[in-house]
Amino acid sequence: MDEVVFLYTTWPDAETAEAAAVDAVEQRLAACANLMAPMPSVYRWEGKIERTEEIPVIFKTTARVAAELSRRLVQRHPYDTPAIAALPVAMDGSNPGFLAWIGAETGRG
Repeated sequence: MDEVVFLYTTWPDAETAEAAAVDAVEQRLAACANLMAPMPSVYRWEGKIERTEEIPVIFKTTARVAAELSRRLVQRHPYDTPAIAALPVAMDGSNPGFLAWIGAETGRG
């Protein structure tokens, strides 16, 4: 079974977040994408402290396609430097059936 990876991302609004989620699932690069409630973000950008609201999205995928999904997300993302972080999922403590489903849904697992 291929290693499962969650890609954590943030988006400027619900519309772009959902469009990216639908595209990733349609392209079989993610089995699922969880769009979360808007959250405040505070960060330094180009020397200034910024405060914005963003939509976090977690894409459930496999290590085999995570880089391809990440590239696709960067291409469609409106930010210059989008937050995309790959988080490995430990097999111990995870539901094996859930992990197998992610592999099957990405068409490469």
